[in-house]
Amino acid sequence: MRILVAEDDRRIADSLGAALSSAGFITEYARDGEDAWFRGDTETFDAVILDLGLPMLDGLTILKRWRRAGRTVPVLILTARGQWDERVEGIESGADDYVVKPFRMEEVVARIRAIVRRAGGFASSQIEIGELVLDTRLRQLSRAGVPIVLTPQEYRLLAFMAHQGGRVVSQLEIAEHLYTQDFEGGSNAVEVLIGRLRKRLGAEIIETRRGFGYILGGNDR
Repeated sequence: MRILVAEDDRRIADSLGAALSSAGFITEYARDGEDAWFRGDTETFDAVILDLGLPMLDGLTILKRWRRAGRTVPVLILTARGQWDERVEGIESGADDYVVKPFRMEEVVARIRAIVRRAGGFASSQIEIGELVLDTRLRQLSRAGVPIVLTPQEYRLLAFMAHQGGRVVSQLEIAEHLYTQDFEGGSNAVEVLIGRLRKRLGAEIIETRRGFGYILGGNDR
């Protein structure tokens, strides 16, 4: 899962990035409002953490521009304590949730997991994939209650596919959500990772739709 952190305070941004990385997310950064708006308008993210007090372009303006342009990426806004009017306006402008500064990193991670889950149409942190159960809170896969060990990248791939709700996704889209912006492994890395997951869980876990991409097999809500 790929998260954009739009925060000009480097200390806060770095702390958010570390917490998100520990939770299995890929983190990208924007240090000012113009960069945040452009990246959110031209790139694909699974969620955005958006500080309202960004320089050059404020968070509320960015959010309104995205929503007017039809960008539906889940957005968690960061706001200063006491600015209740900004929180209300943020929610009414299309934010999915908000956190008040100062905050605990565990709360931000939990809220990001929740809005990503809701965006995929899932009410619970446990997603059934045929006989498998993927727990996105515990970052654990199991079959009949028995845990199955996955590498971090295998888990990220399975979690990303599980949140797509039966949608076919291309190799490029998978690569964008699993790797950092400067990754140069290309489609071959995606194919290798899918091959490893198929060997571990069964060939039917990810189906190939030739000319289109891949779809998760046995994804029951």
